[in-house]
Amino acid sequence: MTGAEQGQRMLRPDTSETGRAGAETRRAAIRRALRVAVRPGPWRRGPVLAALAALLGLFMLLHAKIPNRVGNVGGLVETFLPWFGLLVPALLAGALWRRSASAVAALLVPIVVWLHLFGGLLSDKSRPGGDLTVASHNVGAANPDPARTARDLVASGADVLALEELTERARVMYEKELARAYAYHTVLGTVGLWSRFPLSDVRPVDVQTDYGPLAATRPAEARMSYARALRATVATKHGPLAVYVAHLGSARVNPRAGFWTVHRDRNADALGKAIAAERNERVVLLGDLNGTMDDRAFAGLTSRMRSTQDAAGDGFGFTWPARFPVARIDQILVRGVEPVNSRVLPATGSDHLPIAAGINW
Repeated sequence: MTGAEQGQRMLRPDTSETGRAGAETRRAAIRRALRVAVRPGPWRRGPVLAALAALLGLFMLLHAKIPNRVGNVGGLVETFLPWFGLLVPALLAGALWRRSASAVAALLVPIVVWLHLFGGLLSDKSRPGGDLTVASHNVGAANPDPARTARDLVASGADVLALEELTERARVMYEKELARAYAYHTVLGTVGLWSRFPLSDVRPVDVQTDYGPLAATRPAEARMSYARALRATVATKHGPLAVYVAHLGSARVNPRAGFWTVHRDRNADALGKAIAAERNERVVLLGDLNGTMDDRAFAGLTSRMRSTQDAAGDGFGFTWPARFPVARIDQILVRGVEPVNSRVLPATGSDHLPIAAGINW
């Protein structure tokens, strides 16, 4: 082979290698084009997330339709209903990760429903003043310092103060510490009422508390010691005010019974009937009701009375447990008077937070 032929061979491209590389490039381009063609667009991505978002909205909107027949599930959902809004950020994060426009759009359903149910609680509706300040506190049977709790409650400036879960030993301490601020008081069983104004027509309210199978055979004095609700008339400067103090039965969650509220629901029904029969047009209910006002079990009360927190509060006003409140189970409900403010007071030695509200005639 001559030198010229060798030079021409060196300059001639290797057609076989070039052909293979070109074919591979073309195949890669075709594969990319096919992937783009079959890849779902942003409105077709995340159908599961979109469905979950829509179901969450319907779940919150139709919470009253959730049956209670098995484990009282409906009541449990309603007790913690506001917290279901936390699922919205989780679903939003998934929608953004999947770049799903349909899921983001579907999230408008639970957002609108949540705002419809609870948006009114996000604004501060409280106003200063009030003709009368009322307060309520489950002081806790295990409270290590009743005297300090009493002094803290006096500092709240309440004109009428209701206490629940009083023990015989702690009762003496509360009576001593509250005597200077409140000239009038009454205690029936485990609930008590202290007032700067005279009290009259004090009587227990039969909320059908579970005294046991032989309750009807017990003498009145013995049944009185088990009283968990009372009614009194407070002679305010503006006129008589009927005040109810109640501590309803407990609610429990356990694997066998689910959300167990048998006694509480029975108590709530009886209390609702008692208030419905109340002749005084101005009524205040103070107490630990062991449930939120979203729970259908309290329909007999909420259909006749207003929650001061809903009407004149700032936020949800959660009261239990005191270390990390997740539910408002302590309530101030009114009828015939106008709530102007509602607030949660600083923690005491109890596992509940105290609450107070200002009301106008």
